[in-house]
Amino acid sequence: MAFALVAHSSGDPLHNPGKSAAAGSGWPARRLFLPLARLLARKATQRHARARLITDRRELCRGRLGLLSALLAVFIPHASAVEVSFSRVSEGVYAHIGETGARSYDNQALNANIGLIVTPAGAVLIDSGATFQSAQKIHAAVKKITPQPVRWVINTGGQDHRWLGNGYFATQGAELIAHAKARPDMQARGGDHLAALTAVLKERAKVTVPMLPTRLIDGDDASLELGGMTLALRHRGGGHTPGDMMVWLPAQKVLLRGDIVYVERMLSVIPESNTRAWLAAFEVIEALSPQHIVPGHGKLSTLALARADTADYQGALRANMKKSVDEGLDVSAAVRSFDAAPYNRLLNAAELMPGNASRTYLELERE
Repeated sequence: MAFALVAHSSGDPLHNPGKSAAAGSGWPARRLFLPLARLLARKATQRHARARLITDRRELCRGRLGLLSALLAVFIPHASAVEVSFSRVSEGVYAHIGETGARSYDNQALNANIGLIVTPAGAVLIDSGATFQSAQKIHAAVKKITPQPVRWVINTGGQDHRWLGNGYFATQGAELIAHAKARPDMQARGGDHLAALTAVLKERAKVTVPMLPTRLIDGDDASLELGGMTLALRHRGGGHTPGDMMVWLPAQKVLLRGDIVYVERMLSVIPESNTRAWLAAFEVIEALSPQHIVPGHGKLSTLALARADTADYQGALRANMKKSVDEGLDVSAAVRSFDAAPYNRLLNAAELMPGNASRTYLELERE
């Protein structure tokens, strides 16, 4: 603005064309002003051009970021929460079929099946899920089936997804039921299970506290009358875990089996497993001859499918490992000697079969 005032007051012919260039002190001012004015004009033009370039680049970046965001939305899956839904199995009996893969953040460790029995006096839930939050999801799904409250929860074993949701259902007033042999297993492993789940589920494991069942079933066979319905409970010393217990509904001929039955995916022999008891439990299933089986893992099953995916594999594995022990083969040679080909069709077979074989071998050494 100072240069503009000098120019206007100097009689500069550019602004006062009627005055001569020789008119007094205006001429020196004009000689000083013109080059400076041209320089300022050029700089203003350059600044404008640079500003325009920056604006164009910003718009281009915005466009590219928008396109990238759209592509990411299409090609990269967002973290999601598991959906729990119950499907009808028989009159008054429903099942949620969990994922057959490993526990994950997205499935909230609900990679197992959950059962539901609706009685006139309340609902019976077969297993409570892996966390407080997943138990809330299970309860929300129950409410879509029945307005009845969940009055009883039966834990069919000591694995995390069978009972670590107990705390939530206890707040809802449910009675917690399990076999007596499940409770020591839960006490021994509950803390480790929760720590492992927290590493995978992060904030989705919050508020979960291991809560043990309060009503314990002793012996091999027991019968419960819950809400006017008869539930026959069967335990044969364990299986996948020491407390594995099956729930038999004689009126509907439906078996809800805990982790005694796996279909579509390879079963898992863990240090707490007892394969001899596992096969004894399957003999009970054969004798009951259920029309419908809700397995521990995998789709709703027939007896033939359960036999093929669980009992046949267990029987073949035990026979092979027994022969290896009797012949004095070491565990590595015994594992290699097992013909796994018929069972490679099962999900996770390659990862689980070596461990299953070695632990079965060690079990047979102790028998």
